Amino acid sequence: MDLKPLITLLAIVNPLAIVPFFIHYTAGFSADQRRATIRISSFTTFVVIAVSALAGLHILEFFGITLASFQVGGGMLLLTSALNMLNAQPAEAKTSTHDLEDGAAKAAMGASIAVVPLTIPLLTGPATMSTVVIYADKAKSFLQLGTLVGYGVVVALATALCFSLAQPIARVLGKTGINVMTRLMGLILAALAVEVMSDGLTKLFPALGR
Repeated sequence: MDLKPLITLLAIVNPLAIVPFFIHYTAGFSADQRRATIRISSFTTFVVIAVSALAGLHILEFFGITLASFQVGGGMLLLTSALNMLNAQPAEAKTSTHDLEDGAAKAAMGASIAVVPLTIPLLTGPATMSTVVIYADKAKSFLQLGTLVGYGVVVALATALCFSLAQPIARVLGKTGINVMTRLMGLILAALAVEVMSDGLTKLFPALGR
């Protein structure tokens, strides 16, 4: 069983790095509201990964995009995410401080923030989707494709665990500990991004493989 897709997904989703955002957005929530947010966010994370694995290639075919081009573009997104993580920012973070305050205001008015912005784009964004599509293409059988979808369950469970333990994690690791963990995951992700891009470039320009 190839664990590389699982390691890549855990590195880029990196729910541990989103714990501070979860604490921020759910400030003032009741215990029931917080549990509901965890359930919805985790389930949506799985749905995004599963849909990308099962339908991502068909979507590419519909738009006439080759997988090699998608690999290069996806690898660049992965590398960008890795660089953000090496600067101790969440992999998928594209949200400004103003957006965060808007999100908090929406939560105060009773709007759900479990899907946006917690799941999309903080947990699963373009880099996550492109990574799943790339690995789905490499699946040689229905079992391997099912395993990839199963990895989505593992990532969802990891997300639920991190969010459920948000307060204890924040106390134990502190801001410095979370930053260190994020940088380590970013280094792993950078290496994986280079591998994805090199594979795509070799397909686009076969001469590079000689």
